[in-house]
Amino acid sequence: MQRVTGIGGIFFSAKDPKALRAWYKKHLGIDVQDWGGTAFRWADDAGTPVNGTTVWSIGDGSYFKPSTSPFMVNYRVADLVALLAALREEGCDVMPDMDDSEFGKFGWVLDPEGNKIELWQPPEGQ
Repeated sequence: MQRVTGIGGIFFSAKDPKALRAWYKKHLGIDVQDWGGTAFRWADDAGTPVNGTTVWSIGDGSYFKPSTSPFMVNYRVADLVALLAALREEGCDVMPDMDDSEFGKFGWVLDPEGNKIELWQPPEGQ
């Protein structure tokens, strides 16, 4: 079974999310949107767009709970339901909820150090 296929997003917390977003926008040119981040569109070596994005976002970290880590990585996966089942069988700390929305399917697991990892199966065709 194919497991992780790429990175779908990087999320991190800040003491002052608004100020940190402004710093990244001003100094690194990241096009931070009102929702707190941006979506980097994928392109091939020639610059031609391909299906896929990597989200980058700064927030207050409340989404990372129960983890106390200041970051969370979102990994793209091929088959979320099968992967979550395999992780449970392997004794991993899989969180009980799963979300299925227009943005795809999401599930979560905690690594051995308590970092929350988001697993994302994009909608068909993305």
